[in-house]
Amino acid sequence: MNKLISFVLLSCIALFTLSCGDDDTASGEFNDANGNVQPKLIESIAVTSAQDPLENTTVMFTYTSDGQLSTISDGSETGIFVYDNSDNLTNISGSGDNLNIEELYESPYDAFETGDVIAYDGDGNPITIEFYEEEYDFNTDTYVTKVYTADISYDDEHNPYFFTLEAGGLIEVMDDVELNFSMNPQLPEIVQARMLFPVNNPSQIIYKNEEGAIIYTINANYVYDDENYPTSATVTSIEAEDSGLSTYTAVFTYVED
Repeated sequence: MNKLISFVLLSCIALFTLSCGDDDTASGEFNDANGNVQPKLIESIAVTSAQDPLENTTVMFTYTSDGQLSTISDGSETGIFVYDNSDNLTNISGSGDNLNIEELYESPYDAFETGDVIAYDGDGNPITIEFYEEEYDFNTDTYVTKVYTADISYDDEHNPYFFTLEAGGLIEVMDDVELNFSMNPQLPEIVQARMLFPVNNPSQIIYKNEEGAIIYTINANYVYDDENYPTSATVTSIEAEDSGLSTYTAVFTYVED
């Protein structure tokens, strides 16, 4: 199960209770925040860099005839979803991190993989994540750990990956997580994925250093279809230190009904 955190999110445990809405499962919070959403399965995400064509990538999703998620691949790395005879997810083999938010946004940080959630909004979205960076201190000739934060904002539209993750059995796995102090028997990676799972679509991430100064900003502007699924996005990132600007575009396609 070590690949279960490949989506948006996911290796330390933050021990506190989350309770928002009538149901504190991932699926319950998604429904509380978004109401009835027409299910759609992602077929591909094509990312194009305005800076370097070598950064261009297309993430492809395949499904079984029964609609279960089978593989996620960017052409060089592939994650393979394995199920038992009862269609329960048992493992994700292969390699790749193709559904990690920061990977898709070309972020230099991994707050969504190693961070602790400090605050949620009223819908259950993580809005402040604390994470840690190892930096070299030339004065002491050693590496020191510094505490950074990521502030996340969301569009009102639902998380477009929800039903794709559900087709891969990941929502069911996260729904089995109890966010309380008796979580020790559960895998830390799954707990992390559950705690960082957003019910809405992230549109901005602002990274700050220990002094609270902004060091990096990511903004995503989406075009949505009539069912509030993104069809395209323009992602811009700014590194504060050198005012470096990077731009990416993404095009989403979905499996036809």
